Amino acid sequence: MSALVHAPRSRVWRALVDPAEVVRWDTRALELRGVAADYQSDGQPVRWRYRVGSVPLELQDTALEVVPLQRLRLSRSFGSLRFEETFSLGEEGGGEDTRLALRLAVANSVPMLGGGLDRFDVRRFASELVDESLRALQRFCREAR
Repeated sequence: MSALVHAPRSRVWRALVDPAEVVRWDTRALELRGVAADYQSDGQPVRWRYRVGSVPLELQDTALEVVPLQRLRLSRSFGSLRFEETFSLGEEGGGEDTRLALRLAVANSVPMLGGGLDRFDVRRFASELVDESLRALQRFCREAR
């Protein structure tokens, strides 16, 4: 999925990689728990207190690939749920706007206490997560210009 963000790519990139900004736009990120000295480097972990539904959990992000102003690929996990998010940024409108794409890769089934989520539940959860993240980033970058 992708969205057009009415802000330059440098502004959108900062919203993605600056933990102080992430807690401002990502409504699920409740609190930063621990961050590496250089979060933008590949392999550097960040821990968050994160809300999934109404349940606060600890989320760990690890940067797998960082191409400044172009791509950020993260490995994310909380509990038994593990997935990858890849943000890709491209210029539009002569550099005034940014095309932001978010790809989420999740296993077809996720083991849970007392059962599991099947691929349709996982797909629905992933689609909602991507849509919510893109809309939140659009709003934040538009308002924080």
